[in-house]
Amino acid sequence: MVRVAAIQLEPVLADIDANLQACERLATAAGVAGAEIIALPEFFSTGIGFSERLIDAVLPPDGPATTLLQSIASRFGALVGGSFLCRDDDGQVRNAYLLAGPDGVLGRHDKDLPTLWENAFYIGGSDPGIIEAGNYRVGAAVCWELMRTGTVRRLRGNIDFLMSGSGWWSVPDWPPAVLFERMERANAATAHRAATTFARFIGAPVIHAAHTGPLDCGLPWMPGDYHGRFEGLAVITDATGAVVAAREPGAGAGMALGDITPGSTAPLQDSPDRFWLHRRGALPAFAWHYHRWHGRRWYRRHMLTG
Repeated sequence: MVRVAAIQLEPVLADIDANLQACERLATAAGVAGAEIIALPEFFSTGIGFSERLIDAVLPPDGPATTLLQSIASRFGALVGGSFLCRDDDGQVRNAYLLAGPDGVLGRHDKDLPTLWENAFYIGGSDPGIIEAGNYRVGAAVCWELMRTGTVRRLRGNIDFLMSGSGWWSVPDWPPAVLFERMERANAATAHRAATTFARFIGAPVIHAAHTGPLDCGLPWMPGDYHGRFEGLAVITDATGAVVAAREPGAGAGMALGDITPGSTAPLQDSPDRFWLHRRGALPAFAWHYHRWHGRRWYRRHMLTG
């Protein structure tokens, strides 16, 4: 058995210093509690929302986010991972998940497809998301990667555990209230199910970090702003999908701490013969295309350099 921690962060949008300080405090608490594997959320240095402030919050591969991962890993002799907006030497920005060990960075995974307004801030990657870390084969996948059958195909049977994290936001509280409240209940259920059931598809434990708390930002091609929240639920599961430990969204910042047995087993559930593992509903399906159309243009104008 190995003690692991999934961090739940209440981010300050685009405030690198505040977020890294919070991550250091939470990851240190996890290390002191004996965690040998520590997962930080997706976008742990910035949070995520549609905001021009993110233009100046992109970090280099060897910047302060990476330094934080390496520092915690070295201090506690642990594996520490999380993703951040990373500008590479080619001028492109990617959502880079880095895994650090006591001796430095062990590997990297770039999220395959940006989700909704994320299209405005980075481009997707194509690597398999499998990182060799001593005796472990570590899988890396974040947020809506846990929604896709392609992620199952590349990881199933090939990893000893998955390190993951999300920055999943809520459906806006718009009229008619009955309709949007129903959509939000379905959205929250999908957010939490995607993380907790993924182990059943891949036959390996899952360590899933999360963002929680309020989110206020702009809305692409819309006159008003977005006011909502991150869905939260930092959770650790075993290879069957049973929850080992969880931190509920309403509990705020903190961690889920528990013990897992790394290793690959026969998956309990076959992935469906379609692109998506879980049905998204009409609004997310529409938003997926509309944000992509907007975001790719916005990215070329505002984010791409070189």
